[in-house]
Amino acid sequence: MKLSKLEKYFEVEKLVFNSLDLALYNVSAVVEGQEYIITDDRGERIKHHNLLALQQRFQNVKAKKQVVRQSSAYDEMIGGPIKGNNEMEVSLGDNKLY
Repeated sequence: MKLSKLEKYFEVEKLVFNSLDLALYNVSAVVEGQEYIITDDRGERIKHHNLLALQQRFQNVKAKKQVVRQSSAYDEMIGGPIKGNNEMEVSLGDNKLY
């Protein structure tokens, strides 16, 4: 879903900043129970190394809640058994520090 379309919704259920690698994030949004990766007008995934810069870019999106989501590859890295879903979501407030 394009960011310009997302900004037109009255309110989205959840804005998710997905932590991909150390300090790299992309963004998805939950709208009417479906999760969508957010893209720019060219169809490229929106990603950034700075979480505050992403919050600033999404400041016009009205979301009930914002979260940072991370999943760990630790079990795979140490050769342990795969344990299913190990995602962690942490609530994130927009303090407008940008």
